[in-house]
Amino acid sequence: MVPLGSGSSPFTSPFGVAATRDGRWAFVATGDAVDVLRIGASLGPEPVRTIALPRTDGGPPGPSQALGVALTPDGRDLLLAGAIVVDVARAEQGLPGAVLGTLSAPPDSGAIEVAVSPDGNFAFVSEEDSRDAAVFDLRAALTRGFKAGDFVGNIPLGLAPVGFAISPGGRWLYVTSEDATVSPVSGGTLSVIDLRKAETRPASSVVATVRAGCQPVRVAASADGREVWVDARGSDDLLCFSAARLLSDPGRALVAIVRVGEAPVGLALVRGGSRIVVADSNRFVTAGAGSDLGVVNVADALAGKPAFLGRIRAGQFPRDMAVEPDGRVLLVANYQSGQLEAVSVPALP
Repeated sequence: MVPLGSGSSPFTSPFGVAATRDGRWAFVATGDAVDVLRIGASLGPEPVRTIALPRTDGGPPGPSQALGVALTPDGRDLLLAGAIVVDVARAEQGLPGAVLGTLSAPPDSGAIEVAVSPDGNFAFVSEEDSRDAAVFDLRAALTRGFKAGDFVGNIPLGLAPVGFAISPGGRWLYVTSEDATVSPVSGGTLSVIDLRKAETRPASSVVATVRAGCQPVRVAASADGREVWVDARGSDDLLCFSAARLLSDPGRALVAIVRVGEAPVGLALVRGGSRIVVADSNRFVTAGAGSDLGVVNVADALAGKPAFLGRIRAGQFPRDMAVEPDGRVLLVANYQSGQLEAVSVPALP
């Protein structure tokens, strides 16, 4: 495991992680900064530098604006959930001016995850302290400068929207919300967003919403677009939905439930989609439980068979994950132990 936050920043809580398409670099958001790491021949990436980020809400320094991360499809820019945009080439080379700007929006409502449209023109940010996801015209910001007009509007969702996943064809945006109401006994939701409509009319872009267990926090779509996976942190479950039924028959969209470890957060499909790795965070330090990575056999889960294959070691509070482009290494951000963990995918159960 590689310790992070080696720069001047006092905050060392790695959250989002992304690997570049050429397989040479990785970026990890650490609260008020982004760490740049070089991917080499060894299993674990090597930290190279730390880039401090501007505060997006005008408050004192703190680890709130650099959480989820996403690379644009062309690999030129890195987005952080606080709507900060970083030039990838400059960050890799250590050149000045790597931070290009911040997408302007109404006051920050707990930005936590970010996604980019397949054409790279629009960015989406989930706002956990609200009932919305913000939509930005990223292309306009990059070509005309960062201005208030970059904010397109909000997508209305349930309470505490968190996770994002875009369907392989780019038609749909899947979003998890931890709760449908303010009641602590209510279930969370999975919403299906018409991505193109969200770019112009976000307020009317939700096309379907289903219950998705207790406190769903992350979502991932299979490579063929047929399944949508969600982890329910509050009930320690991994849920699978039929993408087609989410639109045609929402009441029968849930097709599989797999019990995993304590308080699952991150999700990653590996080995061509035959395995799914779940980050069992144990973020609330439940007695008798630990933090680890659970491995699930996808085919067995869909067939209704026992599908949990086993656990492997992780640091404290494993959170988000990313697969290196060759598919052989899984990068895991261990939030509470301040580490980036590299896991050999071929060695998984």
